[in-house]
Amino acid sequence: MTSATALSRSNTNRPQRRRRGWLVAAGLILLSVIPVIGGAFRLTELSGGAAITPDNARFFAAPVPIVAHIVGATVYSLLGAFQFVPALRGRRAWHRIAGLVLIPAGLIAALSGLWMAVFVASAPDAGSTLLVGLRLAFGSAMVAFRRRDFGRHGAWMTRAYALGVAAGTQAIVFTIWVIGGGPTDNLTTAVLMGTAWAINATVAEIVIRRRSRRVGAARSSGHPAVA
Repeated sequence: MTSATALSRSNTNRPQRRRRGWLVAAGLILLSVIPVIGGAFRLTELSGGAAITPDNARFFAAPVPIVAHIVGATVYSLLGAFQFVPALRGRRAWHRIAGLVLIPAGLIAALSGLWMAVFVASAPDAGSTLLVGLRLAFGSAMVAFRRRDFGRHGAWMTRAYALGVAAGTQAIVFTIWVIGGGPTDNLTTAVLMGTAWAINATVAEIVIRRRSRRVGAARSSGHPAVA
């Protein structure tokens, strides 16, 4: 491929990449809608003096980490979606400012989630040892992926974000299971939640590999690529 041909293809594909980037962001926001709404409901419940019941008593017993987790996860999932828009990610000021918000938000969400997995009593249908183990494993991975490896910063952040928005995938997986008539006990809950985390992790790796191939092809042709 000649340099002129590569440049022509790059210019042709750029508007398509921009549209695709905004569609990806919209899809990620939609994926986050269910857990965000659920979190808003929980915040309203905690701040509005709702009646304490067996189902919500565990949240009233430890409101600080619950609120921290909801706020951190909401900011992280919604703002983080826009980091997948090349038109925004290419603006250094936006990328840096968004990162200054996303890094602490993601850490708050992950660390509060780890705290709750250990110290907050689980609901009767989600209290298995397997589920606690999965929450600890994926929560720890989310923290570990926020490493200062500037050479592969985008890849590690993609992995961390994929785990951070797994609550939306979990809602979809549970909905499909319930519609199919499947019962949900401790083991099923753990398996379904683990499946959702695995789905997001797999998608993240596919995105990272495709981005790496695209950037590599652009570099070999001598032209910059928008990852």
